[in-house]
Amino acid sequence: MQESGSKNVSIIVIVAALGYFVDIYDLILFSIVRISSLKSLGVTGDSLLSDGVMLLNMQMAGMLLGGIIWGILGDKRGRISVLFGSIIMYSIANILNGMVTDVTQYAVLRVIAGIGLAGELGAGITLVSEVMSKESRGYGTTIVASIGILGAVVAALVADMFEWRTAYYVGGGLGMLLLFLRIGVYESGMFKNIRKEEIGKGQFQHLFTSWSRFTKYMKCIFIGAPLWFVVGVLITFSDAFGKALGVEGIVPAKSVMFCYIGLAMGDLLSGYLSQYFKSRKKIIISFIISTHLLIIVYLFLNHFGTFYFYSVCVVLGISCGYWAVFVTNASEQFGTNLRATVTTTVPNFIRGTVVPLTLLFQYLKSPVGIIYSAAIVAGISLILAYISAVRLEETYGKDLDYIEMI
Repeated sequence: MQESGSKNVSIIVIVAALGYFVDIYDLILFSIVRISSLKSLGVTGDSLLSDGVMLLNMQMAGMLLGGIIWGILGDKRGRISVLFGSIIMYSIANILNGMVTDVTQYAVLRVIAGIGLAGELGAGITLVSEVMSKESRGYGTTIVASIGILGAVVAALVADMFEWRTAYYVGGGLGMLLLFLRIGVYESGMFKNIRKEEIGKGQFQHLFTSWSRFTKYMKCIFIGAPLWFVVGVLITFSDAFGKALGVEGIVPAKSVMFCYIGLAMGDLLSGYLSQYFKSRKKIIISFIISTHLLIIVYLFLNHFGTFYFYSVCVVLGISCGYWAVFVTNASEQFGTNLRATVTTTVPNFIRGTVVPLTLLFQYLKSPVGIIYSAAIVAGISLILAYISAVRLEETYGKDLDYIEMI
């Protein structure tokens, strides 16, 4: 690769990483300011949990819809158009979130923000995967994921320093600033090569018309289920788990911050290990096993005080830090004409699994209690992940310059 080319690739990696940073800031900010924002809107008592779950589900439902929309656009119109369009939408929605006066407005804007947030990671990872060599692209996607994850840490710090409305304004402002950095970022050569070809580009329905494509797609989704169970249930509602475990004073914002510090470390570690061992599959399975063990620790061996509780959040985050490898794997599984669709929808469908997982968690909480309800839901997500990971195709070093015949 020539020096100018290397410089351009570096710029793409940095811009994609900063885009994901702002994406994660907004995505996680609601979990951090959930209680303070709802109290400010007059919500009290048990409604803090029920309305919080509803708003989280509205956000995730938006991400499911947005994942499909942006994924199709990424394969039809290009990766760059999605990077611009998605950040404009969620930045504006972020600013408007700071102006809500009731829960209904909040819910509508979380859907809009979710749609906007859905495009950033998939388009960025697809672009980085296609402009870097097959031997080194794992390092690029690891940098994107690791820097991006730190957006949650910054969100926690900003929410701690400022009022919740201001925290939303900060996120919107960061997104608008990022638009200027994106000027001059060039499109993927692989996409340019097929732009004018009469082939099925971004045909989402074709992921379901072939049994082999469908099962491969579902495996890409299910391997991430434990990760978002941890973030969407155990960490988001850590105050409720702390109370059930007899640990007083647990603050969800701190749990999120500590978990995401661990996730950033885990993403760096898993990305490096996947390159060192030249395997995505082995690293994913290893991290799922670690997540399994630490979920048990969190739920049943976690009553030794706040310092211990937050320490568990950190190591649980590290064990869940296979996000970089997981998204890279999804990008490597499919041809150029479906790659953006897959890479954008897969992480958002994983995030969307929070909806059925939280609903099942809520349903089981009354008859069996919060701890065993979480254990049952965790078991389901882990079984799906194990089955999918074992049957995954190894994609390390795979040549991505090909199309899916549909």
